Amino acid sequence: MRTTSLRKGENVALAAARTVLSVSVQGLSADVSALLLGPDGKVRGDHDLVFYNHPVQDGVSVQGAVVTADLPGLPADVHRVVVVVSADPLQPGAIFTRAPQLTIAQSGATSASFTAPDFTSGETVVVLAELYRRGDGWKIRAVGQGYASGLAGLATDYGVDVDPEPSAEPLPSAQVRSPTAAAVDLTKVERRAPGLLAPARQAGQALADRGIMGRRAAVYLILDHDWHMEELYESFAVQAFAERVLALSANLDDDGTVPVIFSSGREPFLEEIRLDNYRGRIGQLHTQVDWGWGNVADAMRRAVNHYQESGAADPAFIVTQVGDEPWDKAEVRSMLQNTAPLGIFWLFVGFGRGKLAFYKNLNASASEPFRV
Repeated sequence: MRTTSLRKGENVALAAARTVLSVSVQGLSADVSALLLGPDGKVRGDHDLVFYNHPVQDGVSVQGAVVTADLPGLPADVHRVVVVVSADPLQPGAIFTRAPQLTIAQSGATSASFTAPDFTSGETVVVLAELYRRGDGWKIRAVGQGYASGLAGLATDYGVDVDPEPSAEPLPSAQVRSPTAAAVDLTKVERRAPGLLAPARQAGQALADRGIMGRRAAVYLILDHDWHMEELYESFAVQAFAERVLALSANLDDDGTVPVIFSSGREPFLEEIRLDNYRGRIGQLHTQVDWGWGNVADAMRRAVNHYQESGAADPAFIVTQVGDEPWDKAEVRSMLQNTAPLGIFWLFVGFGRGKLAFYKNLNASASEPFRV
């Protein structure tokens, strides 16, 4: 029977039938698990982590290196099943270099396989693939995303409660705090958005490492809504990114709110993401925005206008996600020059399939106080 070979990011339709996903790992001992996700891209509860100590849940089972999903039998509130491979924590220094291989089989249907690109950044956990609903059917997407942050990074993205992984060399507190700045009180995050507590702490440590813990800023987020970003919205990658920015804002701005501006072909759409509504928020908002060629300068201008009208005394830190180079490069440069005296700092974050050299050059010359 013919086998379809998938590349990273590609997807293929599945028959609504029993699906067997077999994982092969070379070079290290690894555990295979599966996550059942609701419409918000998060687990519905701790029981949605299926692994060797909890091998069956709602039609998904894990036996050794094999995940089996009974697609017709999955509950309606399960929208995705994610296949995860993690290095055995009892094997010291175990990281992925050669990527795991995945084979997908359905009785009477064409099988498929996927081998992710090799890893080079000390990844210990890999999201290998995801099964997801599409209309009345199912599809599978080759993901191949590695986490150097281990299970903690996975937990942040999918809302899983996991035990902290032991550190071979824990840092004393003096090394993770700026000696001249007090740690930020994250009580509000713990109370209103406990799922963001771990990334908020990580963001705080990153600020401390750069000597800017304790600084205040109004955080904004601009999101690219070009047509080529559709898959990244559907896979909840943009949602996960927005949550990281919200976690960062908890260290810089205590109002628990980040204005979000979608850059598309028409007037930029402005809303907000908050500690008390962040789950699935980007998916709810972006459906109200037309796809189009993003006008980055217009989105930047709207963020600046909102900041000035707010009367905020603290500077603004505007995180701008981009998926391709802008067609309005001169306007973008002009915006940066004109906002420099206003206490506005910019960070451009690129992910997508387009060219990003223009933004890399901008980040290289960004203002120092908030370069990350």
